[in-house]
Amino acid sequence: MSFLNDEQMTEASGAPGVGPHPHPWPEDSRLDPELLEYGDRRNVIDRYRYWTVEAIVADLETRRHPLRIAIQNWEHDFNIGSIVRTANAFNVAGVHIIGKRRWNRRGAMVTDRYLDVSHHPSVTDFAEQIRSDGCVIIGVDNLAGAVPLDRSELPEQTCLVFGSEGPGLTDELVAVCEQLVAITQYGSTRSLNAGAAAAIAMYHWALRWAH
Repeated sequence: MSFLNDEQMTEASGAPGVGPHPHPWPEDSRLDPELLEYGDRRNVIDRYRYWTVEAIVADLETRRHPLRIAIQNWEHDFNIGSIVRTANAFNVAGVHIIGKRRWNRRGAMVTDRYLDVSHHPSVTDFAEQIRSDGCVIIGVDNLAGAVPLDRSELPEQTCLVFGSEGPGLTDELVAVCEQLVAITQYGSTRSLNAGAAAAIAMYHWALRWAH
C-alpha cells in the first residue's frame, strides 16, 4: 500500500483522473486501497487506474523496450526531468545519468518511479556498462560528422545519449559514441531544446522497433 499526501496525489496529474471507486471494490491485489478510497489523480493510462506503483512497475517490466537513454548531468538541467518523463512514455529499459548524482526531478512529474534510473560518476563507467550490456552508444547532437536521424536506422539495442542544454555532448562522451545523429531542422535556430530532441529521437527508434 502506498500512503500518498495531497501533493503527491496531484503532482503528476496532467488530467483530471478518476474519483473514489464505488463499492463494492474489486478484489485485485494490484489495487491500492487508498486510491480506491480517495480517487486516482495521477497521470497514468486508464489501464493502471487505482494500481499501486509497485504493480504498475511489475507490469511495465514484462514489456520493456530494449532502448536505453543516457543524459549528461553537469548543470542540473531541467530538461533531464522532461527526458525521463518521455523515456517512461516509451517504456525504455533504463535511463542513465552521467555526472552529478542529483538531478532536477521536477520535470519528470514522478515518472522516475516507473523505470530504472542509474547513475554513473564518469563517462568511462557509463560506457563500460552499456557496452557490456550489448548496446550501441549513439549520440544525438548537431555536431560535425553527424548523420541525419531521418536517414538512419537505429539498432534495436541502442543507447541514445544527450548532452546538457546549451553545451551539448562533451568531447569525452562523443569519443565513446559509435555514431552521431542529428535532427534535421528547417528554421533559423541552431538547435532544438534537449527535451524535444530526445522525444523525436525516441519516436524515431520506436517507429522501427516498438511493438
